[in-house]
Amino acid sequence: MLTVNRIKLCIVLNRFGSVKLKPNLMAIKITCINKDNGNHENPNLAITHLGWINEADNSKGKNTRLEIYNWIKNDGGYCYVEKNGNKVKVITAETASGAKYLKTEADSTTVNNLLSLPEC
Repeated sequence: MLTVNRIKLCIVLNRFGSVKLKPNLMAIKITCINKDNGNHENPNLAITHLGWINEADNSKGKNTRLEIYNWIKNDGGYCYVEKNGNKVKVITAETASGAKYLKTEADSTTVNNLLSLPEC
């Protein structure tokens, strides 16, 4: 456990070796994505992993789309993408069939800023 600017941050490895995000303890900047090669009706479902950095302490990690989704939805986590110097919030969404994915809040563009990120 680290204390940075009087905020306690707990980052631990889960059994798969990826970083486990703890609830309400940090904001992370999504820096890159990995996509599978499948043909998806919704391109957001192609995102399999997201790379991130916690700018408060420079810790970095990479988690699955569903790990980040659950962290935001169930634990109150906060993620953002930086676009032209502006922070755009990452939010959870579901398709009509119930598939869970991430997207960015509406900003000056209709494009999901996550899909514009480089590959990890």
